[in-house]
Amino acid sequence: MANDRRQQLFENLRAKSGKTLPTSSFARLQKTATAAARLGVGALAGRLRGEELSVAALSPDAVVKLVESLGELKGVAMKAGQILSYFDASLSPEARRLFSVLQVMSQPTPLSQIQLAIREDLGARARTLLPRLEPVPVASASIGQVHRATLDDGTRVAVKVRHPGIADAIRADFKTASIGSFFAHLAVPGANVEGFLAEAETRFLEECDYELEARRQIRFREIFAGHAAIAIPATFRDYCGPRVLTSSWQDGAMLDAFVSKTKYEAEKVRAARALYEFYVGTLYRHGLFNADPHPGNLLFADDGRVTILDHGCVREFEPDVVAALVRLSGAVRSDNPAEMQSALLALGASNPSQDFDVTRSVLRGFYAPLLEAGRHRVEPDQAITMGQVAKLKKNLLRLRLPGKLMFLFRIRIGLYAVLAQLGAKLDWTSLEEELVDSVTH
Repeated sequence: MANDRRQQLFENLRAKSGKTLPTSSFARLQKTATAAARLGVGALAGRLRGEELSVAALSPDAVVKLVESLGELKGVAMKAGQILSYFDASLSPEARRLFSVLQVMSQPTPLSQIQLAIREDLGARARTLLPRLEPVPVASASIGQVHRATLDDGTRVAVKVRHPGIADAIRADFKTASIGSFFAHLAVPGANVEGFLAEAETRFLEECDYELEARRQIRFREIFAGHAAIAIPATFRDYCGPRVLTSSWQDGAMLDAFVSKTKYEAEKVRAARALYEFYVGTLYRHGLFNADPHPGNLLFADDGRVTILDHGCVREFEPDVVAALVRLSGAVRSDNPAEMQSALLALGASNPSQDFDVTRSVLRGFYAPLLEAGRHRVEPDQAITMGQVAKLKKNLLRLRLPGKLMFLFRIRIGLYAVLAQLGAKLDWTSLEEELVDSVTH
Protein backbone atom coordinates (compact mmCIF):
# COMPACT_ATOMS: atom_id res chain seq x y z
CA MET A 1 0.00 0.00 0.00
CA ALA A 2 2.80 2.42 0.94
CA ASN A 3 4.64 1.79 -2.33
CA ASP A 4 1.37 2.24 -4.24
CA ARG A 5 0.84 5.56 -2.49
CA ARG A 6 4.40 6.61 -3.31
CA GLN A 7 4.03 5.71 -6.98
CA GLN A 8 0.71 7.52 -7.16
CA LEU A 9 2.29 10.60 -5.63
CA PHE A 10 5.13 10.42 -8.16
CA GLU A 11 2.71 10.22 -11.08
CA ASN A 12 0.48 12.97 -9.69
CA LEU A 13 3.42 15.34 -9.38
CA ARG A 14 4.68 14.56 -12.88
CA ALA A 15 1.21 15.25 -14.31
CA LYS A 16 0.97 18.68 -12.66
CA SER A 17 3.13 20.75 -15.01
CA GLY A 18 2.05 24.28 -15.84
CA LYS A 19 1.97 25.92 -12.41
CA THR A 20 4.01 29.10 -12.21
CA LEU A 21 6.92 28.88 -9.79
CA PRO A 22 6.41 31.46 -7.01
CA THR A 23 9.51 33.69 -6.99
CA SER A 24 8.73 36.61 -4.67
CA SER A 25 9.51 36.48 -0.96
CA PHE A 26 5.88 37.20 -0.13
CA ALA A 27 4.46 34.53 -2.42
CA ARG A 28 6.90 31.89 -1.16
CA LEU A 29 6.40 32.79 2.49
CA GLN A 30 2.64 32.68 2.03
CA LYS A 31 2.82 29.31 0.33
CA THR A 32 5.11 27.96 3.04
CA ALA A 33 3.06 29.37 5.88
CA THR A 34 -0.30 28.17 4.59
CA ALA A 35 0.82 24.73 3.45
CA ALA A 36 4.13 23.53 4.85
CA ALA A 37 3.83 24.93 8.36
CA ARG A 38 0.24 23.73 8.78
CA LEU A 39 0.95 20.25 7.43
CA GLY A 40 4.17 19.36 9.17
CA VAL A 41 7.10 21.73 8.89
CA GLY A 42 5.98 23.56 12.00
CA ALA A 43 5.97 20.30 13.92
CA LEU A 44 9.32 19.28 12.47
CA ALA A 45 10.82 22.62 13.36
CA GLY A 46 9.48 22.03 16.86
CA ARG A 47 11.38 18.76 16.99
CA LEU A 48 14.58 20.69 16.32
CA ARG A 49 13.81 22.66 19.45
CA GLY A 50 13.53 19.40 21.37
CA GLU A 51 9.74 19.20 21.28
CA GLU A 52 7.77 16.03 20.58
CA LEU A 53 6.41 15.46 17.09
CA SER A 54 2.74 14.53 17.01
CA VAL A 55 1.83 11.51 14.93
CA ALA A 56 -1.11 13.36 13.42
CA ALA A 57 1.19 16.03 11.99
CA LEU A 58 2.91 13.40 9.87
CA SER A 59 -0.02 11.26 8.82
CA PRO A 60 0.38 9.89 5.26
CA ASP A 61 -2.21 12.30 3.89
CA ALA A 62 -0.43 15.25 5.52
CA VAL A 63 2.93 14.12 4.14
CA VAL A 64 1.47 13.79 0.63
CA LYS A 65 0.14 17.36 0.78
CA LEU A 66 3.43 18.61 2.19
CA VAL A 67 5.41 16.89 -0.57
CA GLU A 68 3.14 18.49 -3.16
CA SER A 69 3.69 21.92 -1.62
CA LEU A 70 7.48 21.52 -1.37
CA GLY A 71 7.59 20.25 -4.94
CA GLU A 72 5.71 23.31 -6.14
CA LEU A 73 8.07 25.64 -4.26
CA LYS A 74 11.23 23.81 -5.46
CA GLY A 75 14.51 25.48 -4.43
CA VAL A 76 15.33 25.56 -0.72
CA ALA A 77 11.96 24.16 0.35
CA MET A 78 12.25 21.10 -1.87
CA LYS A 79 15.83 20.51 -0.69
CA ALA A 80 14.49 20.41 2.88
CA GLY A 81 12.08 17.68 1.81
CA GLN A 82 14.91 15.74 0.17
CA ILE A 83 16.88 15.88 3.42
CA LEU A 84 13.92 14.55 5.38
CA SER A 85 13.67 11.57 3.02
CA TYR A 86 16.96 10.06 4.16
CA PHE A 87 18.36 12.20 6.96
CA ASP A 88 15.99 11.56 9.85
CA ALA A 89 15.66 7.88 10.71
CA SER A 90 13.08 8.68 13.40
CA LEU A 91 10.43 9.40 10.77
CA SER A 92 8.17 6.48 9.94
CA PRO A 93 9.26 4.33 6.96
CA GLU A 94 6.16 5.38 5.05
CA ALA A 95 6.82 9.09 5.64
CA ARG A 96 10.39 8.69 4.42
CA ARG A 97 9.24 6.82 1.30
CA LEU A 98 6.78 9.60 0.51
CA PHE A 99 9.36 12.31 1.06
CA SER A 100 11.79 10.34 -1.16
CA VAL A 101 9.62 11.21 -4.18
CA LEU A 102 11.21 14.67 -3.92
CA GLN A 103 14.61 13.13 -4.67
CA VAL A 104 13.52 12.75 -8.30
CA MET A 105 10.19 14.45 -8.96
CA SER A 106 8.29 17.68 -8.45
CA GLN A 107 5.72 19.46 -10.60
CA PRO A 108 7.60 19.79 -13.92
CA THR A 109 8.17 22.92 -15.95
CA PRO A 110 5.97 22.81 -19.09
CA LEU A 111 7.65 21.37 -22.17
CA SER A 112 7.20 24.61 -24.13
CA GLN A 113 9.33 26.49 -21.58
CA ILE A 114 11.95 23.73 -21.62
CA GLN A 115 12.15 23.91 -25.42
CA LEU A 116 12.41 27.70 -25.32
CA ALA A 117 15.33 27.59 -22.89
CA ILE A 118 17.14 25.06 -25.09
CA ARG A 119 16.62 27.22 -28.19
CA GLU A 120 17.80 30.37 -26.46
CA ASP A 121 20.89 28.70 -24.96
CA LEU A 122 21.96 26.53 -27.88
CA GLY A 123 20.83 28.50 -30.92
CA ALA A 124 21.18 26.49 -34.14
CA ARG A 125 22.45 23.45 -32.19
CA ALA A 126 19.00 23.10 -30.65
CA ARG A 127 17.65 21.95 -34.01
CA THR A 128 19.54 18.67 -33.73
CA LEU A 129 18.55 18.09 -30.11
CA LEU A 130 14.89 19.07 -29.88
CA PRO A 131 13.39 16.64 -32.45
CA ARG A 132 14.56 13.66 -30.36
CA LEU A 133 13.88 15.15 -26.93
CA GLU A 134 11.37 12.98 -25.07
CA PRO A 135 8.47 15.21 -23.93
CA VAL A 136 7.89 13.59 -20.53
CA PRO A 137 10.66 14.36 -18.01
CA VAL A 138 12.37 11.47 -16.25
CA ALA A 139 13.10 13.71 -13.27
CA SER A 140 12.19 17.16 -12.00
CA ALA A 141 14.46 18.28 -9.19
CA SER A 142 14.85 21.38 -7.02
CA ILE A 143 16.81 23.38 -9.61
CA GLY A 144 16.01 21.79 -12.98
CA GLN A 145 14.46 18.83 -14.75
CA VAL A 146 15.83 16.08 -16.95
CA HIS A 147 14.61 14.84 -20.33
CA ARG A 148 16.02 11.90 -22.23
CA ALA A 149 17.15 12.60 -25.80
CA THR A 150 19.16 11.07 -28.64
CA LEU A 151 21.92 12.74 -30.64
CA ASP A 152 22.38 12.41 -34.40
CA ASP A 153 24.81 9.51 -34.00
CA GLY A 154 22.39 7.59 -31.78
CA THR A 155 24.05 8.49 -28.49
CA ARG A 156 21.53 8.60 -25.64
CA VAL A 157 21.83 11.68 -23.47
CA ALA A 158 20.24 13.30 -20.43
CA VAL A 159 19.31 16.94 -20.99
CA LYS A 160 18.96 18.90 -17.75
CA VAL A 161 17.22 22.28 -18.06
CA ARG A 162 16.94 24.86 -15.30
CA HIS A 163 13.46 25.74 -14.03
CA PRO A 164 12.55 29.30 -15.12
CA GLY A 165 12.76 31.73 -12.21
CA ILE A 166 14.51 29.30 -9.85
CA ALA A 167 17.41 31.68 -9.07
CA ASP A 168 14.92 34.40 -8.06
CA ALA A 169 13.04 31.87 -5.94
CA ILE A 170 16.22 30.90 -4.08
CA ARG A 171 17.12 34.53 -3.45
CA ALA A 172 13.61 35.12 -2.14
CA ASP A 173 13.90 32.16 0.24
CA PHE A 174 17.10 33.49 1.76
CA LYS A 175 15.51 36.91 2.23
CA THR A 176 12.76 35.21 4.22
CA ALA A 177 14.33 34.52 7.59
CA SER A 178 11.86 31.83 8.70
CA ILE A 179 12.37 29.69 5.59
CA GLY A 180 16.14 30.07 5.48
CA SER A 181 16.63 29.52 9.19
CA PHE A 182 14.44 26.41 9.15
CA PHE A 183 16.57 24.96 6.37
CA ALA A 184 19.77 25.85 8.20
CA HIS A 185 18.66 24.06 11.38
CA LEU A 186 17.41 21.10 9.36
CA ALA A 187 20.60 20.73 7.33
CA VAL A 188 23.05 21.43 10.13
CA PRO A 189 21.37 21.71 13.54
CA GLY A 190 23.30 24.02 15.82
CA ALA A 191 25.07 25.78 12.96
CA ASN A 192 26.31 29.34 12.91
CA VAL A 193 23.08 30.27 11.16
CA GLU A 194 24.22 33.54 9.61
CA GLY A 195 27.42 32.08 8.22
CA PHE A 196 25.69 28.93 7.07
CA LEU A 197 22.94 30.83 5.28
CA ALA A 198 25.44 32.99 3.41
CA GLU A 199 27.38 29.90 2.36
CA ALA A 200 24.23 27.98 1.45
CA GLU A 201 22.86 30.81 -0.68
CA THR A 202 26.13 31.02 -2.61
CA ARG A 203 26.24 27.27 -3.19
CA PHE A 204 22.56 27.04 -4.24
CA LEU A 205 22.84 29.94 -6.66
CA GLU A 206 25.91 28.30 -8.15
CA GLU A 207 23.75 25.25 -8.78
CA CYS A 208 21.69 27.42 -11.14
CA ASP A 209 24.74 27.93 -13.39
CA TYR A 210 24.86 24.85 -15.59
CA GLU A 211 27.99 26.00 -17.41
CA LEU A 212 29.78 25.94 -14.04
CA GLU A 213 28.33 22.51 -13.28
CA ALA A 214 29.51 21.25 -16.67
CA ARG A 215 33.09 22.27 -15.80
CA ARG A 216 32.83 20.60 -12.41
CA GLN A 217 31.40 17.42 -13.90
CA ILE A 218 34.29 17.29 -16.35
CA ARG A 219 36.75 17.69 -13.50
CA PHE A 220 35.21 14.90 -11.42
CA ARG A 221 35.18 12.68 -14.51
CA GLU A 222 38.90 13.35 -15.02
CA ILE A 223 39.64 12.52 -11.37
CA PHE A 224 37.81 9.19 -11.58
CA ALA A 225 38.69 8.26 -15.16
CA GLY A 226 39.18 4.50 -15.31
CA HIS A 227 37.99 3.94 -11.74
CA ALA A 228 36.59 0.45 -11.27
CA ALA A 229 33.66 1.43 -9.07
CA ILE A 230 32.92 5.16 -9.58
CA ALA A 231 31.43 6.59 -12.78
CA ILE A 232 30.82 10.23 -13.72
CA PRO A 233 28.70 11.02 -16.81
CA ALA A 234 30.41 12.45 -19.87
CA THR A 235 29.60 16.08 -20.72
CA PHE A 236 28.58 17.16 -24.24
CA ARG A 237 29.79 20.76 -24.30
CA ASP A 238 28.20 21.51 -27.70
CA TYR A 239 24.82 21.00 -26.07
CA CYS A 240 25.42 22.92 -22.84
CA GLY A 241 24.62 26.50 -21.87
CA PRO A 242 23.84 28.59 -18.79
CA ARG A 243 20.52 26.78 -18.36
CA VAL A 244 21.18 23.52 -20.23
CA LEU A 245 23.49 20.63 -19.29
CA THR A 246 23.69 17.60 -21.58
CA SER A 247 25.37 14.45 -20.27
CA SER A 248 25.69 10.84 -21.31
CA TRP A 249 22.64 8.82 -20.33
CA GLN A 250 23.30 6.48 -17.40
CA ASP A 251 21.36 3.32 -16.63
CA GLY A 252 21.14 2.00 -13.11
CA ALA A 253 18.98 1.33 -10.09
CA MET A 254 18.08 3.80 -7.37
CA LEU A 255 19.44 3.09 -3.89
CA ASP A 256 16.33 1.41 -2.47
CA ALA A 257 15.96 -0.83 -5.53
CA PHE A 258 19.66 -1.75 -5.42
CA VAL A 259 19.43 -2.69 -1.75
CA SER A 260 16.30 -4.80 -2.24
CA LYS A 261 17.65 -6.76 -5.21
CA THR A 262 21.29 -7.20 -4.15
CA LYS A 263 21.89 -10.60 -2.59
CA TYR A 264 25.67 -10.55 -2.18
CA GLU A 265 27.46 -8.64 0.57
CA ALA A 266 30.46 -8.07 -1.69
CA GLU A 267 28.36 -5.92 -4.05
CA LYS A 268 27.15 -3.73 -1.20
CA VAL A 269 30.69 -3.44 0.18
CA ARG A 270 31.99 -2.34 -3.21
CA ALA A 271 29.28 0.30 -3.54
CA ALA A 272 29.74 1.58 0.03
CA ARG A 273 33.49 1.86 -0.41
CA ALA A 274 32.99 3.76 -3.66
CA LEU A 275 30.63 6.25 -1.99
CA TYR A 276 33.02 6.83 0.90
CA GLU A 277 35.92 7.33 -1.47
CA PHE A 278 33.95 9.78 -3.58
CA TYR A 279 32.52 11.95 -0.82
CA VAL A 280 35.35 11.77 1.73
CA GLY A 281 38.38 10.74 -0.31
CA THR A 282 37.97 13.47 -2.91
CA LEU A 283 37.98 16.07 -0.14
CA TYR A 284 41.19 14.72 1.38
CA ARG A 285 43.00 14.11 -1.91
CA HIS A 286 41.83 17.06 -4.01
CA GLY A 287 40.35 19.59 -1.57
CA LEU A 288 37.12 19.14 -3.50
CA PHE A 289 33.81 17.76 -2.41
CA ASN A 290 30.31 17.30 -3.72
CA ALA A 291 27.98 18.63 -1.03
CA ASP A 292 24.76 16.87 -2.03
CA PRO A 293 24.91 13.14 -1.21
CA HIS A 294 21.18 12.43 -1.32
CA PRO A 295 20.11 9.10 -2.86
CA GLY A 296 18.44 10.72 -5.87
CA ASN A 297 21.90 11.61 -7.18
CA LEU A 298 23.09 7.98 -7.19
CA LEU A 299 22.64 5.17 -9.70
CA PHE A 300 23.85 1.61 -9.13
CA ALA A 301 24.73 -0.07 -12.43
CA ASP A 302 24.66 -3.78 -13.27
CA ASP A 303 28.44 -3.73 -13.78
CA GLY A 304 28.91 -2.81 -10.11
CA ARG A 305 29.77 0.85 -10.56
CA VAL A 306 28.10 3.73 -8.74
CA THR A 307 27.28 6.73 -10.92
CA ILE A 308 27.26 10.18 -9.28
CA LEU A 309 24.83 12.30 -11.26
CA ASP A 310 24.76 15.84 -9.86
CA HIS A 311 27.74 18.17 -9.50
CA GLY A 312 26.09 21.51 -8.96
CA CYS A 313 26.68 21.88 -5.21
CA VAL A 314 30.48 21.64 -4.96
CA ARG A 315 33.01 23.27 -2.65
CA GLU A 316 36.77 23.59 -2.95
CA PHE A 317 39.08 23.98 0.05
CA GLU A 318 42.61 25.25 0.47
CA PRO A 319 45.37 22.78 1.49
CA ASP A 320 45.59 24.22 5.02
CA VAL A 321 41.87 23.58 5.58
CA VAL A 322 42.22 20.00 4.30
CA ALA A 323 45.23 19.49 6.58
CA ALA A 324 43.19 20.69 9.58
CA LEU A 325 40.34 18.34 8.65
CA VAL A 326 42.81 15.45 8.48
CA ARG A 327 44.08 16.43 11.93
CA LEU A 328 40.53 16.65 13.29
CA SER A 329 39.69 13.17 12.00
CA GLY A 330 42.78 11.71 13.66
CA ALA A 331 42.19 13.58 16.89
CA VAL A 332 38.61 12.37 17.21
CA ARG A 333 39.58 8.80 16.41
CA SER A 334 42.37 8.86 19.01
CA ASP A 335 40.19 10.86 21.44
CA ASN A 336 42.90 13.50 21.87
CA PRO A 337 41.24 16.63 23.38
CA ALA A 338 44.23 18.95 22.87
CA GLU A 339 44.56 17.98 19.21
CA MET A 340 40.80 18.31 18.66
CA GLN A 341 40.89 21.85 20.02
CA SER A 342 43.97 22.70 17.97
CA ALA A 343 42.35 21.39 14.77
CA LEU A 344 39.14 23.31 15.49
CA LEU A 345 41.11 26.50 16.00
CA ALA A 346 42.86 25.91 12.68
CA LEU A 347 39.44 25.55 11.07
CA GLY A 348 38.36 28.93 12.44
CA ALA A 349 36.36 27.91 15.52
CA SER A 350 36.27 30.41 18.36
CA ASN A 351 36.98 29.21 21.89
CA PRO A 352 36.67 25.43 21.25
CA SER A 353 37.83 24.71 24.81
CA GLN A 354 34.63 26.15 26.34
CA ASP A 355 32.31 23.32 27.44
CA PHE A 356 34.63 20.96 25.64
CA ASP A 357 32.88 17.82 26.88
CA VAL A 358 29.87 18.85 24.80
CA THR A 359 32.03 19.61 21.76
CA ARG A 360 33.80 16.28 22.15
CA SER A 361 30.48 14.42 22.25
CA VAL A 362 29.28 16.15 19.12
CA LEU A 363 32.52 15.45 17.22
CA ARG A 364 32.44 11.80 18.24
CA GLY A 365 28.89 11.67 16.92
CA PHE A 366 29.95 13.12 13.58
CA TYR A 367 32.69 10.47 13.27
CA ALA A 368 30.77 7.68 15.03
CA PRO A 369 31.24 4.84 12.50
CA LEU A 370 35.02 5.37 12.67
CA LEU A 371 35.14 4.80 16.43
CA GLU A 372 34.10 1.14 16.33
CA ALA A 373 36.83 -1.33 15.48
CA GLY A 374 36.53 -3.96 12.77
CA ARG A 375 33.94 -4.58 10.07
CA HIS A 376 30.44 -3.41 10.90
CA ARG A 377 27.42 -1.75 9.37
CA VAL A 378 26.72 1.95 9.76
CA GLU A 379 23.64 2.01 11.94
CA PRO A 380 21.06 4.80 11.67
CA ASP A 381 21.69 5.80 15.29
CA GLN A 382 25.50 5.94 14.95
CA ALA A 383 25.38 9.50 13.71
CA ILE A 384 23.99 12.09 16.10
CA THR A 385 20.31 12.51 15.42
CA MET A 386 18.75 15.91 14.81
CA GLY A 387 17.00 15.71 18.16
CA GLN A 388 20.27 15.01 20.00
CA VAL A 389 22.11 17.83 18.27
CA ALA A 390 19.24 20.21 18.95
CA LYS A 391 19.75 19.77 22.66
CA LEU A 392 23.39 20.80 22.22
CA LYS A 393 22.68 23.66 19.82
CA LYS A 394 23.60 26.52 22.16
CA ASN A 395 26.94 24.91 22.90
CA LEU A 396 27.67 24.31 19.24
CA LEU A 397 26.90 27.91 18.39
CA ARG A 398 29.77 28.99 20.64
CA LEU A 399 32.24 27.34 18.26
CA ARG A 400 31.23 29.83 15.54
CA LEU A 401 32.69 27.69 12.80
CA PRO A 402 32.91 29.46 9.43
CA GLY A 403 29.88 28.91 7.23
CA LYS A 404 32.01 27.30 4.52
CA LEU A 405 32.62 24.31 6.82
CA MET A 406 29.01 23.61 7.67
CA PHE A 407 28.29 21.54 4.59
CA LEU A 408 31.12 19.22 5.64
CA PHE A 409 29.16 18.13 8.68
CA ARG A 410 26.05 17.65 6.57
CA ILE A 411 28.14 15.47 4.24
CA ARG A 412 29.20 13.21 7.09
CA ILE A 413 25.68 12.80 8.44
CA GLY A 414 24.12 12.54 4.97
CA LEU A 415 26.67 9.97 3.83
CA TYR A 416 26.15 7.91 6.98
CA ALA A 417 22.40 7.90 6.31
CA VAL A 418 22.99 6.53 2.80
CA LEU A 419 25.51 3.97 4.06
CA ALA A 420 23.08 2.87 6.77
CA GLN A 421 20.45 2.21 4.12
CA LEU A 422 23.01 0.33 2.04
CA GLY A 423 23.83 -1.91 5.00
CA ALA A 424 27.34 -2.95 3.98
CA LYS A 425 29.90 -4.18 6.51
CA LEU A 426 33.26 -2.41 6.25
CA ASP A 427 36.12 -1.47 8.51
CA TRP A 428 35.35 2.24 8.34
CA THR A 429 38.32 3.18 10.52
CA SER A 430 40.75 1.48 8.17
CA LEU A 431 39.08 3.08 5.15
CA GLU A 432 39.38 6.54 6.72
CA GLU A 433 43.02 5.89 7.61
CA GLU A 434 43.73 4.72 4.07
CA LEU A 435 42.32 7.93 2.63
CA VAL A 436 44.14 10.08 5.19
CA ASP A 437 47.43 8.26 4.52
CA SER A 438 47.08 8.98 0.82
CA VAL A 439 47.25 12.69 1.72
CA THR A 440 49.94 12.66 4.39
CA HIS A 441 52.46 10.42 2.56
